[in-house]
Amino acid sequence: MGNASRPFRRIAYFLCLLSVLLLTEGKKPVKPKCPAWCTCTKDNALCENARSIPRSVPPDVISLSFVRSAFTKIPEGSFLLTPSLQLLLFTSNTFDAISDDAFMGLPHLEYLFIENNSIKSLANNNLQTLPKDIFKGLDSLTNVDLRGNAFNCDCKLKWLVEWLGSTNATVEDIYCESPPEYKKRKINTLSPKEFDCIITEFEVYQSLPYQSLSVDTFSYMNDEHVVIAQPFTGKCIFLEWDHVEVMFRNYDNITGTSTVVCKPIVIESQLYVIVAQLFGGSHIYKRDIFANKFIKIQDIEILKIRKPNDIETFRIAEDWYFVVADSSKAGFTTVYKWNGNGFYSHQSLHAWYRDTDVEYLEISGKPHLILSSSSQRPVIYQWNKGTNEFVKRFDIQDMEDAYAVKHFKVKEDVYICLTRFIGDSKVMKWGGSAFMDLQRMPSRGSMVFQPLQISNYQYAILGSDYSFTQVYYWDAEKAKFMKFQELNVQAPRSFIHVSIDKRDFLFASSFKGTTLIYKHVIVDLSA
Repeated sequence: MGNASRPFRRIAYFLCLLSVLLLTEGKKPVKPKCPAWCTCTKDNALCENARSIPRSVPPDVISLSFVRSAFTKIPEGSFLLTPSLQLLLFTSNTFDAISDDAFMGLPHLEYLFIENNSIKSLANNNLQTLPKDIFKGLDSLTNVDLRGNAFNCDCKLKWLVEWLGSTNATVEDIYCESPPEYKKRKINTLSPKEFDCIITEFEVYQSLPYQSLSVDTFSYMNDEHVVIAQPFTGKCIFLEWDHVEVMFRNYDNITGTSTVVCKPIVIESQLYVIVAQLFGGSHIYKRDIFANKFIKIQDIEILKIRKPNDIETFRIAEDWYFVVADSSKAGFTTVYKWNGNGFYSHQSLHAWYRDTDVEYLEISGKPHLILSSSSQRPVIYQWNKGTNEFVKRFDIQDMEDAYAVKHFKVKEDVYICLTRFIGDSKVMKWGGSAFMDLQRMPSRGSMVFQPLQISNYQYAILGSDYSFTQVYYWDAEKAKFMKFQELNVQAPRSFIHVSIDKRDFLFASSFKGTTLIYKHVIVDLSA
């Protein structure tokens, strides 16, 4: 039959639907004049050459069957006028598509047969799948037959696997045609756990028009803040979250010269900021809540701290400390302790070793420091309770020229990321008495290898001065990092995770370009 006859077929189709509607509402049936290819009966509207209804279906079921029909699509809401339908059958049709909500408005549907069709596109996509929630509201279904379809068992079909596990309807066995690893697998036996449908990514959210070195976050006055060290302007820039504009904005700054680190520490609800500078000395500032500004309260010993490169804050028992890694030939990496009014020099470590990084961590419940140096292997110190000082334990073998060491934990296991500018950066695992090699990452101009945990996701970000920054994610089954995403950050020096307003952000400093803020996005491919 040619194209000209299609309108008449559509008219006949809706006449059949009307007949079923009148029958189901208990009114006197109006038998339409159906064309030769369609007959209307009391129990069903049956198209030409229709296969008989399966014998297991009661004979008095109100039904509608489509066999070799000429329709190219079943649009949304096609059966809204037939709410009493109990059975739908589609056999040997050439439908191009079944739209979302095509079967909406059928609360009494008990049997749905879709078999031996050539359907390759459902819900206007190119996947061999079914639209999500196609059976939503069909609580009375007792039998569903989807045989004869080549299903692509990807995340778009995860909903069907979940539905098969919860429905009371009898569903004939159906099989996957793709992907290759699922080919000929029985869909009825699949588990939703077999579908890895949650993916994440970092999207650029905001750009800050200045270069930066250190980036840190802190909680103060019931809000989350960020402080960024600007080496060329010499400022510590403080950012706050604008809940209306939904972005980060400047709210204050500390002006200095050649600032390399701005390290916040909150003690008994009072905010202090340690500002490390290459020239002009390093200082400690206090936030005056009455004057609403930062006031310098203390200078840091210039004879010990000549060329600061990193600062770490920590608490042991009830005491607060910070330690400054000094990278000069004549300086001392020094631990400072809070005495109630200010910080005083508590212990000098590692004299004349040009330390570039310091990391505080706990190993087996005991406080430790790891000092990285450009002149020797990283050195591990352990806290001695008797003397209340750190004591050198051992070096990390085969890691000369490690610029920095940062740690992370997976359950109870302790790991470290070691950064090298040239060569291989490493991931190592604590083995009980020493750190053991776990994984190597090729480095080219790397000065930061930062582990970060965002929600339940563990990442490690390896910066590069000469190529893209590489983001890795932790594969729990393989117990190692896998390549995940590349970020275009110019000469990164630090990364920090900030969580605010149920959003997760990644701040990426840049020594040569703009400071970038990425948003951590979670996407469910099965949605």
